[in-house]
Amino acid sequence: MSKNYNPEMPSTGYDVADLAALKASNLMPALKEDRLCRFDSTDDASIFFARELDYIKSKSYDKIYPEFTALNKFPITHEVPEGAESMTYYSYERTGMAAIISNYATDLPRADVKGAPSTAFVKSLGASYGYSVQDMRASRMAGKSLDTRRAEAARYAVDRTTNIIAFAGDKKNNLVGVLSTDNNIPLYTLSEVEVDSQKYTDFKHKTAAQILDDINGMFAYQAKITKGVEHADTLMLPHSVYIDISTRQIPNTGYTVLRFLKENAPYLKDIVSAPELESDAEDTNPYNKGVMFLYTNSADKFSLEIPMPFYQYPLQNRNLEVIVPCEDRVAGCIIYYPLSALIAVGA
Repeated sequence: MSKNYNPEMPSTGYDVADLAALKASNLMPALKEDRLCRFDSTDDASIFFARELDYIKSKSYDKIYPEFTALNKFPITHEVPEGAESMTYYSYERTGMAAIISNYATDLPRADVKGAPSTAFVKSLGASYGYSVQDMRASRMAGKSLDTRRAEAARYAVDRTTNIIAFAGDKKNNLVGVLSTDNNIPLYTLSEVEVDSQKYTDFKHKTAAQILDDINGMFAYQAKITKGVEHADTLMLPHSVYIDISTRQIPNTGYTVLRFLKENAPYLKDIVSAPELESDAEDTNPYNKGVMFLYTNSADKFSLEIPMPFYQYPLQNRNLEVIVPCEDRVAGCIIYYPLSALIAVGA
């Protein structure tokens, strides 16, 4: 984004790199000679479209897409340098116990922290958008701004791929997501119920009490395997499950399952609806069944590492159009404490 950009007067600022590229292109002299565009000079045409592009870039930076659950609900960090190709981090485990000692004891028990190293790789995601000389001519003649939807589409494409990586990872490129099978997050087995001689684990075949037993069981299992150290505070559910427990009444209480959990689960702070966890969300859910994800929403436990957030380069002139390349760099999810999260398949 231009350093000169003024959100109160979007037409007054421009990126000097865009201006220089436009001046060096073969497009501006052609537009200057176009009698319908009425530019006084090549510089005038260049400044006009540099301002247009700066406004478009600024709008695409501001655009937020709340349907991408990972980008809105996971901790996001930018700790790794943009130029790094990989990073090494440690998953930690506390060890040691204290003991009763005598006054002159010299053999004090040792407490320590063991760390297992893991390597995360950083990859670039790219997209682009552009405008032909006819697009620029038409916008000037009609007195309208260039179409911002192309820039927003490029931003959407980059954010969508980042969101997919955050959930499912990318095994080919060694990127880990929260549902990757090799991320060391433990799996919880949901209880089965029998209906018409068929066994099911999904919530639509269970009573409100059985749903609560499953969710309470997840918290109890995490407490058991961590000796009560970890207390997850966020429960992410498939969208259909979230709707179900939002309306499913607990008999004789006046409470829905969702309301009861929010008011009574001791450590739970947030319950999140995520279409990415649905059984048919092939891009983000590798299990082919509805998934619940229980986690601690803290960058100390895990984070989606984005070394370089979405960036738009100065325009490039190609024949009769200008192209704006876009890039971000992502390292996937860095999971420092795998036992701080829990996955339940089959909801």
